[in-house]
Amino acid sequence: MKNVWISEFERMFKRKKTWVGLFVYLFLLGFECLFLYGVGGQSFYDPDHVVGLNSLNTAPFFLRELGLFLIFVLIPMFVVDSFNGEYTSGAYRLVLLRPQGRAKLFAIKWSVQGVLIFGLLVFTWLAATIYGYLVFPNVTEVSFFNTGELQSSEAFLYVLTFYAIALLILLAILTIGSLISTVMPNVILSYIGIIGFLIGGLYVSDHFSFFITFTDSIFQVLGKQNMTLIPLAFSIVLISAILNVTIWTKRDWME
Repeated sequence: MKNVWISEFERMFKRKKTWVGLFVYLFLLGFECLFLYGVGGQSFYDPDHVVGLNSLNTAPFFLRELGLFLIFVLIPMFVVDSFNGEYTSGAYRLVLLRPQGRAKLFAIKWSVQGVLIFGLLVFTWLAATIYGYLVFPNVTEVSFFNTGELQSSEAFLYVLTFYAIALLILLAILTIGSLISTVMPNVILSYIGIIGFLIGGLYVSDHFSFFITFTDSIFQVLGKQNMTLIPLAFSIVLISAILNVTIWTKRDWME
C-alpha cells in the first residue's frame, strides 16, 4: 500500500496543473500580504464587524480570500484531474492491472489529495502567523468574534481550531467532489458539477452556506452562533465516502 500511495503522490506532482495551481496559490498568498498591509492592517469578521490585525489574530483572515480560491478553483481542479481525468484518459486501466482493492485505491487517492490540502493550510498558517508578528502590532491578548479577551496561548488554540474547521470543510469539498467526478462522464462536467453543488446547496438550505461564506461561518462556529456546520460537514464526508467506495467497488473501470 505504501508503494501505491507514493506512486499516486508522484503522479499528482507530474501533472502540470498541479504545479501551476500551487504557484498561483503562492502568488495569491504574497498578494494577500501586500493587500492587508495596503489597507492598513484591517479586515472584518463579517460586513458589520471590522477588526484591526495584530500578531495574534492575523492567520484566520488570510483564508478570507485564499479560501475562496481553494474552494472554487484549486481543490475542484485537483479533484477532477485525479478522479475523472485519469479515468477518461485511460490511466486507471494501467493502475487497476495491479493486484489491489478498488476501495483501497480510492482511499489512497483521497488521502493524497487530503495531505496536499493539509500541507497548504499548514503553510498558510505558518506564513500568516510569521507575517502577523513581523508586520502588525505585537499584543499579549486579543478578542475574536463573539469571544472575550484571550491570552496568547488561548489565541493560539483558537487559531488552530479555526484552521482545523477549515480543513474539515475543505475535506468535505474533496469528498463530495471526488464523488461527482467519479459519476460524471468528463472533466468539464465534473468541474461544473462540483461548482454547481457548492453554490446550489445554498438554495437548498442556509445550513450549506459555509461553502460560500467559509471564514464567516467558522468565526460563527467558534463564537457559538453556528452549531450545525461541524456535524453537517462530517456527515458530507462520511456519506460521500460510503457512496464513493460503493461506486468504486462495483463500477467497471476497464470499459
